[in-house]
Amino acid sequence: MPEFEGKIVVITGAAQGIGLVTALSFLKNGAAVAAIDVDREAIEDAMEDFFKGYEGKIQFFECNLADMEDIESTCQEIAQNYKWIDILVNNAAVSSTKPISQRTVEEWNYVINVNLRAPYLMVKYLLPFMKEGSSIVNIASTRALMSEPNTEPYSASKGGILALTHSLAVSLSPKKIRVNAISPGWIETSPYKKRKYRHKPNLREIDHLQHPAGRVGRPEDIANAILFLTSQKSSFITGTNLIVDGGMTIKMIYEE
Repeated sequence: MPEFEGKIVVITGAAQGIGLVTALSFLKNGAAVAAIDVDREAIEDAMEDFFKGYEGKIQFFECNLADMEDIESTCQEIAQNYKWIDILVNNAAVSSTKPISQRTVEEWNYVINVNLRAPYLMVKYLLPFMKEGSSIVNIASTRALMSEPNTEPYSASKGGILALTHSLAVSLSPKKIRVNAISPGWIETSPYKKRKYRHKPNLREIDHLQHPAGRVGRPEDIANAILFLTSQKSSFITGTNLIVDGGMTIKMIYEE
């Protein structure tokens, strides 16, 4: 029997990239997937190009994760359709890259609301329908630990995800719900974007060699980690952050 047979999995940002590949991985392992995304075009492309044959096992819910009321109503709709939830993967995220002087407060709030507030609200509204022994995975980022210029809201939101994760792990422990985070590094998602942005990876040798593992990451690397953290193989793991970056964040860099 497939490992996740009979399990109900909710995934945000499931129409492209890491979320799409994670949804496929759960489907291939027997789960049913409630997939959330805001991009109607990406949803339609994903259903036609990646989820053929799984139409009876995956259902998309269009939701704006920056809108609190939309999140609540979507969670209610999911609960009505599925009755219970076994696994929640808070994957969806947005970014804003511009100098501090040019970024508006509204742009800051948008990133924080989608990346940090929405995962909390997803837990809040789905918690009554989560069984004892359920599992939550929050997708953080190595940008919670290191930064590039002009990425303050993204880095702050991902740092917040790490704190939210260990806080939820303690709060939900009486219900035996495990909560963990994954911090992806450089993950090449171009083959899993919606059609008009989809293309083969265009990576240089130097891109691969800056990783001690010898290559840039793939969405499957994160999906595999998610499946591990939501399986019984990880039943003694909660409140942790699993860095999946090919060793990139441990490599010391010197100017030459």
